[in-house]
Amino acid sequence: MTKETQKMTFEQNMEAMDKMSPAERDAKVAELTKMCICGGCPTYMGTGETRLLFCATGKSTIIEKDKGCLCPGCPVQNTLSLRWDRYCMKGSGKEQAGM
Repeated sequence: MTKETQKMTFEQNMEAMDKMSPAERDAKVAELTKMCICGGCPTYMGTGETRLLFCATGKSTIIEKDKGCLCPGCPVQNTLSLRWDRYCMKGSGKEQAGM
């Protein structure tokens, strides 16, 4: 695998996002939101929550009961090299990483 094709680590992804302009970051968040599968998660469904992308934005103030987790199969999880789960209840990847 060449350096160009190597997958960035979560930390490298966060560093790259921190260097983006606000407009670039907003565009990236919009792109990730389109990939997000939170809306189909059993823990999310029926709660009245409307936010998505908890892995980037932090935990929900509405979701209280864990009914299962789709995070490990989410395209955002893979794209950002996330390695946690239940972001809606535990906080963003940065929060779970202690960053």
